[in-house]
Amino acid sequence: MAEVGPPFNAAEHSLEHQLSLEVRLRDDATLDNFLALPKMQPLVAGLQAQMDSAGESVIYLYGPAGVGKSHLLQASCHEPGVEAIYLPLSDLRGYEAKDVLQGVENLNRICIDDIHAVLGDANWEQALFNLYNDARQRGCRLTVAGDAAPRALAVNLEDLRSRLSWGIVYQLTPPDDEEKEAILQFRASRRGLCLTSGVAAYIVSRAPRAMDQLLQVLETLDKASLAEKRGLSIPFVKDALGW
Repeated sequence: MAEVGPPFNAAEHSLEHQLSLEVRLRDDATLDNFLALPKMQPLVAGLQAQMDSAGESVIYLYGPAGVGKSHLLQASCHEPGVEAIYLPLSDLRGYEAKDVLQGVENLNRICIDDIHAVLGDANWEQALFNLYNDARQRGCRLTVAGDAAPRALAVNLEDLRSRLSWGIVYQLTPPDDEEKEAILQFRASRRGLCLTSGVAAYIVSRAPRAMDQLLQVLETLDKASLAEKRGLSIPFVKDALGW
């Protein structure tokens, strides 16, 4: 008679697996901390609905760095009551595919980031193909992000390319300057800072173009404002950033 082990605990597995792979979710990567611009609202709504029976079982999002893909995937793992795992493949491609993906189909949701990072590796492609099939059979929801649409990815296994096109595909585009200003003001308000539209426009016009660098500027200003007990005026921004 085969021995019967303890019941599978998906939440415990998710945590142990996440820690063993040295993957950490950012505390600030939540949907509450993400400004859903009008062009992003269908995607955010789709992610929120994904765990419902009427939601999509597979969502694929793509776009260049800095458009919010990683934030949204991590936010999906922060949802209360959801047994989920976040797998940034750009950081995990040095591991064996079987070790990274082992048993994850038993969770409620798998969020795979930077899938393009492992494409071209036959073992990874076969493992991902198998994961899509296993997840579908078990009712596990998949949220996947890459730098290009499925048809444009450098995939050798055509069966995997077809799986990547399952469900809904969303394209994310970089925010323009007005959208950056809105994001900056939103994130400032989340920190308890008052950032006027004029000061936000000044920062965007002079800060690095990449969104992650722009938010780092806000981090610097937040610390300086707290230390000096000054509001975010243009003169203060000039002094704090040396502009």
